[in-house]
Amino acid sequence: MHSMVSSKESEQTGAKARPATKPRGRPRSFDRETALEKAILAFWEHGYEATSVSDLTRVMDIGAPSLYAAFGDKRSLFDEVVREYGVRYGSFSDRALAEEPTARAAVARILREAAVEYTDPAHPYGCLVVHAATNCSTPEVEEALRARRNANIAAIRSRIEADIATGALPPHADAPALARHAGAIVQGMSQQARDGASREELEALAEIAMAIWPRT
Repeated sequence: MHSMVSSKESEQTGAKARPATKPRGRPRSFDRETALEKAILAFWEHGYEATSVSDLTRVMDIGAPSLYAAFGDKRSLFDEVVREYGVRYGSFSDRALAEEPTARAAVARILREAAVEYTDPAHPYGCLVVHAATNCSTPEVEEALRARRNANIAAIRSRIEADIATGALPPHADAPALARHAGAIVQGMSQQARDGASREELEALAEIAMAIWPRT
């Protein structure tokens, strides 16, 4: 009798001790947003070509399987990095074009804010979209970055053409050349920031760049 009770109690105890069924899949042991920010900084600092998967797993503090599961391959991760960079760091250009009353005011603001953003010591200097293309031997990446830079120039040109149409700029104003000039200045400021130019030096450059704009 005693042995039967003990056996029964043992069975009940064993049943209670069994762990609950684990849900399928393992939860990620890292914060995706934090890991993505670290990837942004890595590509920003070293460019696309020079940043290896092993570099990424080291700075993101995750294993290669976790990286592939969360972000896909290096190219997919870079595409997301570029989009997120545009949101977190590169949106000052879009805001200026949307908020300023004229193309001239918008471009002046873009150049001023580029001088601040590109020399901020809180992150790598310059612009990721400009620097990541340096020594890039992957045609698809190079083309994607080129398209993004050209889209920025096209947006500036569109604002200039609108101002010519309304009389805010004179009819003889060369919209394509002015837009290209603005793009060249922004891209040049990025490289000069990486070469050590200060915020004040880039702000002075921005003022000189705006002096060529025609006035009504």
